[in-house]
Parts: sequence; structure tokens; C-alpha cells
Amino acid sequence: MNTYTKFLIYKFMRSLIFVLSIIISLIFLLNLLNELEFFKNKNISPYYLLYLSFLNAPSLIFEILPFIFLISTQVFFLGLFRDNQIEIFKYSGLKNINIIYIISLFTIFLGIIGISFFYNISSNFKNFYLDLKSNYTTDDKYLAVITKNGLWIKDKIENKVLIVNSLEMKDNFFISTLITEFDENYEILRHIKSEKINIQNNDWIVYKPQIFINNIVMSEDYITIKSNFNYEKIQSLFSNLTSLSIFQLLELKKNYKSLGYSTTEIQLYIYKLFLYPIYLLLIVIFSSAVMLNFKNAKNNTFKISFGLFLSVIIYYINNFFYVLGNSEIISIHLAIFVPLLFLTLINIIILNKINEK
Repeated sequence: MNTYTKFLIYKFMRSLIFVLSIIISLIFLLNLLNELEFFKNKNISPYYLLYLSFLNAPSLIFEILPFIFLISTQVFFLGLFRDNQIEIFKYSGLKNINIIYIISLFTIFLGIIGISFFYNISSNFKNFYLDLKSNYTTDDKYLAVITKNGLWIKDKIENKVLIVNSLEMKDNFFISTLITEFDENYEILRHIKSEKINIQNNDWIVYKPQIFINNIVMSEDYITIKSNFNYEKIQSLFSNLTSLSIFQLLELKKNYKSLGYSTTEIQLYIYKLFLYPIYLLLIVIFSSAVMLNFKNAKNNTFKISFGLFLSVIIYYINNFFYVLGNSEIISIHLAIFVPLLFLTLINIIILNKINEK
């Protein structure tokens, strides 16, 4: 590795650590304020609040990594401009595009490390954080999980406990479902078996149920069962994908398919993770191009503000297509690749004749 390559990587890493340390402090403080608000009516140790804030921080840091890399790149170039090092490199034969190439390769490396290690660590921390915090919510009487055996629900309502196992969910219906009803002491009251249950509302309509009570089988045209769950609530139960590792996401996708549940959201999230290093790369190139195109501007605040303004626009465009893809208005591939192609096109435009600047 050449001396100037080592120097540039070292300089970029220093900028990244500097920005990261500031962002971590801000995120930790905001987390702590949120936990204080959440536990304001509960007798909780301050150390426990700090612990929860610590557990939640890594996943939030991972979500805003593009902005961290963008600001770090700006700080990196401001340092080169301030000491006229950019001109020294130019006179030594190192073009601006070569500088971008070096830090871009390093960004790809960091992005791969981030996906392979940091994301899995942050998802485990997030999962542990959610488990701990769920002990202080009012939803502890509800439970829902998706496994290879279908959807399992534990529901407590009207002094009864329902254990529901459905092999498939289509539209507003459970298909091939077994419901076991217990009393408060977990003594079995009855089993209900049905091929079709309407779960659109909290009053489930069970069509042509077979009801088993003390080895006696009864049949009805339909019965109604009250539940805390409905179709909309079940759809939103598994939306916190940040608490799942990559392997858990792949397993959940397989379970969604076996249940007949839409895998669009999880597929989008998996694509987003695997393309994350490319997104970081494009952000770094974008930030570098902006700084080099405005290197003669004396106002550093303007340079950073302009870059942040454009990055916010890019973020909302990216989020807009993500929502369209998640709503299945456009295909998953369009939702993922159109923002990346858009950012690539912007980079090509502003990188034009960058070495002459």
C-alpha cells in the first residue's frame, strides 16, 4: 500500500471516528430522554435506563450510517482543503478522482464489515432491548410468533386464554385453524377446529367449526370468538425487522411463505441490507463530488449544509420508492434499484470534469 493511500485512509478513518463519536453521544442522549419519558410513572433505576439506551443505540446508528458517512466525507475533505493537502496531492500527480477511488474502496470494505458483523450485533441488542421493555408494557398478555408450523397466537380475553394455531392466512381469513380455549387456571374448556375464520375484526367469525368438549364433538354453522387480535394488528406484529439477524430474516421469510403471508416487506429489507455497502459507496462518492465542486467556496457551513440538503432529498426519494414497493404499487426490484440508479446518475453528472476543478 502506497504512503499516500495509507495517509488518506488514516485521515478518512479519523474523520469517521470523530463524526461517529458525536452521533453516538447524541443518539445515546435522545434514547435516554425517550426512556425517561416512557418510564416516568415507574420506579426504575437510572442505571437500568442507561442500560436500555445502550442496547437501543447500535440499531439506530446502523440506520443513519449513510448520513454518518456523508458528514465524515465532508469533514475529511475540509481537512484536506484547510491544509492545502489537496493541492499537494494534485502537484504530486494524484488526481481528485484517485482520492475518491481510495476512500470509496475503503467504504466498500467498511460496509461489508458493517453488514457481516455490526448489523447482526445491533439486531441482537435490539431484540434484547425489546424483550426487556416488553415487560413494562400492557401487551404482555398477547403473544404471536410465526414458525414453520404456521402462525401461533396466545390471547387473553374475558378471563379466558386462547392458543391459536393457523397454517395459513389469506386476506382476512385464517385457513386450517385449531383454537384451544383455557380458563384462567389453564384448564382446557374446549377445542375449536375450522377451515376458515374471518379475522377482519376483533369478533372472529368461525365458519363450520368442530367443537370438542370432553370427547364430545359438536358442529355449528358458525360461532363468534372475541379476540384482541384482528387482521390489521396481526399484519403489524412483525414489522420491527431491525431486531432480527440476517439468518433470522431468511428464516422468517420462509415461514411467511409457508403461512401464505406477504413477504414483500421482508424481501425489501433483505435487499436493502445486502445492497447497503453499495448505498454507502454512492453516498461517499456523492459527498466527495459535492465538496470538490465547491472547494473554492470559503463558507464551510454552506458546503456542509448544501450536501446535507441534497442528501435529505435523496433519503426521501429512497424512502418514497421503499413505501411504493412495500405497498406493492411497484415491483420490489424497482423500489430498490431506481433510487440507487438515480444516485448513480447524480454522481456521474457532478463528477464530470472533477479533476479539472
